[in-house]
Amino acid sequence: MTSPGVAYSFAVLRAVPHPFLGAFVNLGVVLHARTAEFLDVRLVRDEATLRRAVPDVDLPLLLRYLESCAAVAHGDAAAGPIALLPPSERFHWLTAPRSDVLQCSPVHTGITADPAATLARLYDEEVRLPLDRTIRGS
Repeated sequence: MTSPGVAYSFAVLRAVPHPFLGAFVNLGVVLHARTAEFLDVRLVRDEATLRRAVPDVDLPLLLRYLESCAAVAHGDAAAGPIALLPPSERFHWLTAPRSDVLQCSPVHTGITADPAATLARLYDEEVRLPLDRTIRGS
């Protein structure tokens, strides 16, 4: 008998260079599977790619936000007290609504047998492939 898998929640992290306009570029995915004790994030971190994808953003600020998200997701104590919370609370903190240059999509759910593979697939579908098309202009 095969395992039915585990429930997961995910959200897409978006650069919003001008929050009052609402336009955005997807830059990452955060995925949490509570029963599998899994919380991870995949992000665009390459400065040249970010500069091409979001040319009018404050790049140093955006990079700090992205690194902070990764540190919180990974439970890095250097990221402060939020990073020391349990994974479920860190996920909710990462996906909380905010009106800043880095925002989050609504949270979506699913079932998976492999959270890490699902994170990689979602990153490809929601971030890498659309970003490649945007940068190439096709």
